[in-house]
Amino acid sequence: MKRLALAAVCAAAASSVLLAGCGSSGPTNKDDSAFVYLLDRKGNWQENKLEGLPALPQANTPLLGFVVSNNTPLKFSIDPASLTVGTDGVVRYTIVITSPTGARNVNYEGIRCDTYEWRLYASLDADHNGWDQTVANDWSRIENGTLNAYHSALYQDYFCANKMPVGKASTIVENIRYGRTQATLVR
Repeated sequence: MKRLALAAVCAAAASSVLLAGCGSSGPTNKDDSAFVYLLDRKGNWQENKLEGLPALPQANTPLLGFVVSNNTPLKFSIDPASLTVGTDGVVRYTIVITSPTGARNVNYEGIRCDTYEWRLYASLDADHNGWDQTVANDWSRIENGTLNAYHSALYQDYFCANKMPVGKASTIVENIRYGRTQATLVR
């Protein structure tokens, strides 16, 4: 009899401990909209320090052209020697934009794959013989709908996939050279 009473007391004590451990105190007003998936959490991203600017493309520099829109008269080209993929997930490149009259804009820029943003580091100076870093800007969202949305074309067609660079600089250069966009690479 003592054993049966002792077993009943142990079972009651164990169930009260288990219930106390589960401890549901009823409904709460906790805001579940603040939930963030692990892969969506913003980390402490740090941009690589710019170690220097690439050489300006010269008149005889072989550039790689790419299509932005059939509605623009401008021609867009990348200097393949300037294209790099940083450990920070930024693809940096020199873009040459040429008008039908031959006027050229030359910029050194970066596209950040994980946030769909771009940044200007430097532009061709007024004397056309060096870089002007005073025009540099901070990261800005890439605009899709503008007529000359070359950032969007570079991001979507050549530089990034799944919020990451598509590969090493040599891979990106070869894709631009042969017109292999992300849409043509999907199988």
